[in-house]
Amino acid sequence: MFITDAYAQGAPAADPTGGLMQLLPIILMFVVLWFLMVRPQMKRAKEHKAMIQALAKGDEVVTQGGIAGRVTSVDEDFVRVEIAKGVEVTVQKPTIAAVLPKGTLKNF
Repeated sequence: MFITDAYAQGAPAADPTGGLMQLLPIILMFVVLWFLMVRPQMKRAKEHKAMIQALAKGDEVVTQGGIAGRVTSVDEDFVRVEIAKGVEVTVQKPTIAAVLPKGTLKNF
């Protein structure tokens, strides 16, 4: 009495693209994110790694904490940086943020 009769409907038409159009926005989003975010970050990491490997005694550097000084010795994992006359600190290699041009630190 309260239930209406259910009639069978015809099968929906097949999608000629095979559902690719539904996945296209997601694929496009991943491609855009790759070129705008992932790729530049990989490039920066590669440049930083090359800079760290090229560190040598006498280079003037700035750490990620903002400490500027001159490299006095380079080990496998650590670098000793002279930040004032007679004052040296030991920092890990990855904490070196930049290598300054020679002569930037004139107070040594």
